[in-house]
Amino acid sequence: QVQLVESGGGLVQPGGSLRLSCAVSGSISRIYAMGWYRQAPGKQRDLVARITSGGTTNYADSVKGRFTISRDNAKNTVYLQMNSLKSEDTAVYYCRADLMQDVGTPLQDYWGQGTQVTVSS
Repeated sequence: QVQLVESGGGLVQPGGSLRLSCAVSGSISRIYAMGWYRQAPGKQRDLVARITSGGTTNYADSVKGRFTISRDNAKNTVYLQMNSLKSEDTAVYYCRADLMQDVGTPLQDYWGQGTQVTVSS
């Protein structure tokens, strides 16, 4: 059983900051890429930021220069530091991990339950 538990969401004023965390636990052999996605009401779920096991990152154009993704491989945890938040960043943020539970098993993606981020004055 694999679990992804997110934390750090909440209500923040425009221009403010939040830091999201996502801890992966359970039967895990190796975690490859980890990422953050978001879904606003009535819209599809989109990639926000992604980081490989080697530390290579990529970001959605809308968050470049404002958001930073990082990971602690020893803790199986990925973070998303969000600065200069805007109202359009309001969404449910989901963590994703691409991992193998055992050596030789298929690479699968697992998702967290989501955490609400609301940017409003």
